[in-house]
Amino acid sequence: MDRDASIDFAKKYLEDLLSFFGLNAVVAAHCDDDVIELSVPSTHLNGFLIGQRGETLRSLQFLLSMGLKNKDAELTRVNIDIANYKRHRAERVEEQVREWCKQVVDSGEPMQLKPMSPADRRTAHRVVAEFPQLTSHSEGEGRDRHLVISKLES
Repeated sequence: MDRDASIDFAKKYLEDLLSFFGLNAVVAAHCDDDVIELSVPSTHLNGFLIGQRGETLRSLQFLLSMGLKNKDAELTRVNIDIANYKRHRAERVEEQVREWCKQVVDSGEPMQLKPMSPADRRTAHRVVAEFPQLTSHSEGEGRDRHLVISKLES
């Protein structure tokens, strides 16, 4: 299955899945850096589809990714955003990480952050990279994986 067919399959798969919950939504789909980006507009089911801390959303992504792999699709990585939840969450994470970076710059002491999802860690690493005097790395395994922000050695 080529790129365009992969995107079409993912869009239809998600629309069909949503229809099982009684939601007839038009899903916007495009490809960005070999990741199929799917956007579901805001509806009365936002909370249900996102789930607690985005768990249901991650499960939907997993289901869709497995469906693509089973079809031997060229593209199998999927990012679903419901009512711009992920964009708003990334903005909140960026804001918080900037505050932590300022604390590390001022104190000179490394800071271990709470465990984060892979998407939140990517966002945090990107923000830390904006501070030339700081570095970040991930530690831990699975759900305990977290970021450490520290000053670069002079």
